[in-house]
Amino acid sequence: MMEGAPTIDPHRVWLSEAIRRIEADFNRSADTHLIRVDLPNHRGITLYLKDESSHPTGSLKHRLARSLFLYALCNEWIGPDTCVIEASSGSTAVSEAYFARMLGLRFIAVVPGTTAAPKLDAIRFQGGEIYTVDDPRTVYEVAHRLAKETRGHYLDQFTYAERATDWRGNNNIAESIFTQMAREERPIPEWIVCGAGTGGTSATIGRFIRYQRHATRLLVADPVHSIFHRHYADRSIAQLPAGCASCIEGIGRPRVEPSFVPGVIDRMVAVEDAQSIGAMRALSDRLGRRVGGSTGTNLWACAQLVEEMAAAGERGSIVTLLCDGGDRYGCTYYDDAWLARRGIDWRSAADRVAALWA
Repeated sequence: MMEGAPTIDPHRVWLSEAIRRIEADFNRSADTHLIRVDLPNHRGITLYLKDESSHPTGSLKHRLARSLFLYALCNEWIGPDTCVIEASSGSTAVSEAYFARMLGLRFIAVVPGTTAAPKLDAIRFQGGEIYTVDDPRTVYEVAHRLAKETRGHYLDQFTYAERATDWRGNNNIAESIFTQMAREERPIPEWIVCGAGTGGTSATIGRFIRYQRHATRLLVADPVHSIFHRHYADRSIAQLPAGCASCIEGIGRPRVEPSFVPGVIDRMVAVEDAQSIGAMRALSDRLGRRVGGSTGTNLWACAQLVEEMAAAGERGSIVTLLCDGGDRYGCTYYDDAWLARRGIDWRSAADRVAALWA
């Protein structure tokens, strides 16, 4: 070996290859679709759905999982023998299991016992393992413990979601929305509507809007039984009362997560579970395919915006997220008997939303 030549570090070689694999996977993937929904009863107002269900793992969380893995790799928190842990209600874990398998790493998802069975099946399909907890509030503690016991790494989406994604651009969801809207008749949306699970998506969109100096406003739709909208109204409130829980998976939390940034949000709307499910069912009928519950939460807030804009004689576009497909919820949100047992009467909400395009 030549004197003074750099020593080859096997770990750095593995790290470089791991990042290359993730970037190559991204390069093979097309951007997600932007679906236009005309509203014939509200001329001058157009609704767009950013369809995140078309990612390889079927949800918006695919973007987050990719960012979290790249962030952890570049911080050298993950190596070739690291066991990767995550606390998740399902979709994030599905996407993270996908990337863990890509890198040949063991992956364990810590999930609440109420997580829909098809989501658990999807995690296992991607090579992940399941660790179920009865109390959803303990997922953080259990994930930390498992990471310590396995000498692994807890990805911790709830802390790192807002910083793992480059909010200035670099193919984030906000940049994608504005690029795709560029040739529409009203290219700068009046509103973008999203939910909050970690808070990472709303932080990215809100920051990007301000960085690009757009007039667009950001509305975050939140389940009634979630802490985020309460904290937004009163910053001293940081924890849900015991016994409060939403049945809408993927959004809403019992505590304020570190990734939630209320300052970049212009408005929050609290949505009942029945309203989320009714809106979800109405949109599924409109599209001819099933969508998930968090998409229904977003859509209910969009319906309110449409009605308010129409009453004020305003025109413009509204963009929201189609977060995931509905096939994972066949035994829950699309099962009328399951909904009836929980006293969820969704039909009037579905009729109200369907009236937007009837």
